[in-house]
Amino acid sequence: MIQFAIRAALSGLIVAAVALTARRSPAFGALIASLPLLSLLGMIWLWHDTQDRDRLAAHVEATFWYVLPSLPMFLVIPAALRHGVNPWIAIAGGCVLTVLLYLLTVGVAARFGVKL
Repeated sequence: MIQFAIRAALSGLIVAAVALTARRSPAFGALIASLPLLSLLGMIWLWHDTQDRDRLAAHVEATFWYVLPSLPMFLVIPAALRHGVNPWIAIAGGCVLTVLLYLLTVGVAARFGVKL
């Protein structure tokens, strides 16, 4: 339970750092957010917990495939905001788009033998 609390606190600190940095410099906050810090921490913790190379490799590969369909969200949300859409609706729309693209990615990947 202590390990979980440490992991949650560290992850939360990263998210808080992004938010606070973005207040002063949206571009620098975005740079920090774009770093795969949480993904790397997840990899480190998975390796620490399992010492399973195959599981870690599968996790990292799946992360790659799930990053791709999430990218359009980062274009849709600002476009919606610039067209006067309510921020909550823009964010929700970006999330819905991402979920739909995740589902599409899983289906397309399966046709090429990639298991997600």
